[in-house]
Amino acid sequence: MIRLPGKPSGKRVAVLVLGGGVTLIVVVFLLVYFVIFPTSSPKPFKLATSTATAATAASSVSASSGSVGGRWSVATGSQAGYRVREKLAFLPAQSDAVGRTSSITGAAKLTESKGTTTIATASFEVAVNTLKSDRSMRDEKIHEIGLESSRYPTATFVLAAPVRLTSSAVAGHVTRASVTGVFTIHGTSKKKTLPVEFTLSGSTLEAVGSITFPWGEFGMSAPSIGGFVNVTEKATMEFDLHLQRAQ
Repeated sequence: MIRLPGKPSGKRVAVLVLGGGVTLIVVVFLLVYFVIFPTSSPKPFKLATSTATAATAASSVSASSGSVGGRWSVATGSQAGYRVREKLAFLPAQSDAVGRTSSITGAAKLTESKGTTTIATASFEVAVNTLKSDRSMRDEKIHEIGLESSRYPTATFVLAAPVRLTSSAVAGHVTRASVTGVFTIHGTSKKKTLPVEFTLSGSTLEAVGSITFPWGEFGMSAPSIGGFVNVTEKATMEFDLHLQRAQ
């Protein structure tokens, strides 16, 4: 006997409708996240010094010997922020999530002795509650989760040991040095050592660097938005500081 298919039960119809609704929500979310609001992440900070710039800087330093020592303050062009790898559901994101701010204050003291330039002291404060990325939704969420910038509106760095700059940095070329200091992020302080690139071009001392750490090291949890958007277990804080000699 041939059994003709009957009408699906109300329960089955409800399950199918519910499943279709969930699928539609996911598809719409993917469309909004990747198509309507595509990620456009800025590249990591990097020093770039041309030969002409280096020559100009070397000439400037040579002509004003002894002018490097003193107090150097944060100047226009300085930026700091975060970089994290996002994941959408079980798929890798198209690019990093990056948020930055130019709301940075602080200063460094440079000394000179027998031709050696040293960063003797330095301290900086970043208003992390002003961080901006390419998505306002993300910017709103970091006030409440992860960085919790509404609760911890600032992050600071205090130099723990003097840093000697090589003659190449003073001459306008890029040089690298290990920098040790105390970072205070999310209300937690940790002493860390990181590589930093320096160059002195004319009247501007520029320093570029980054630090990568597990979220839990600074008492944070990796953010998750509704189970759809998650980030990996490590975060990177990066900076590009421009310092000018205080008058």
